[in-house]
Amino acid sequence: MAYPVTVRIEPLITNRNRLTVAFRIILAIPHIILVGGLGIAATNHPDSQSFGAHGGILGIAAVVLAIVSWFTLVIAGSHIPGIRHYTTFYMRWRARAVAYLMLLQDTYPPFGDAAYPVLIEVVDPPTRRRATIFFRVILAIPHFVVLALLFVAWWITAFVSWVIILFTGNYPEGLYNFGVGVLRWMLRLECYMLLLVDEYPPFSFD
Repeated sequence: MAYPVTVRIEPLITNRNRLTVAFRIILAIPHIILVGGLGIAATNHPDSQSFGAHGGILGIAAVVLAIVSWFTLVIAGSHIPGIRHYTTFYMRWRARAVAYLMLLQDTYPPFGDAAYPVLIEVVDPPTRRRATIFFRVILAIPHFVVLALLFVAWWITAFVSWVIILFTGNYPEGLYNFGVGVLRWMLRLECYMLLLVDEYPPFSFD
């Protein structure tokens, strides 16, 4: 069965906007402040040295609500609807903002919910698995290790792609697909850590 978190991105390989690509990090700052940058939103650690590794102001709220949800899910097996709605809203915004930061799109992302060529869909679990929720952080450790290595590789390929786009206006397709895969992996893990899903994330770019 397909994983209950689906990330779809309309490919943008050719005819890139070189001007916005050149100043992408600067342009993305307002979104980074609100929903974070490249990194795991569910790990707002004060000692993090990764640029934008926190989840932004809205991400801090999402993490606090995930802690509340951990107790309600472990004790009562229920996810408070308002918390779930907020977290899914945050993840939709974050998916669009991070895709823009990662040079996967050129259109400036909306503040909040609006049409954008990046879409994340989260399917509500029919039942909750209290045991996996209780040990959620421990279970996610292998993904944190792999994703940390992928982030290092992505930063290298992103710099190469940034230079190529500035000179040619095109994003090398293989490097673009790698970036999309890293984004999918990161967003699936974040949904898992924020308790939106219980199925263990696949070790896959698909």
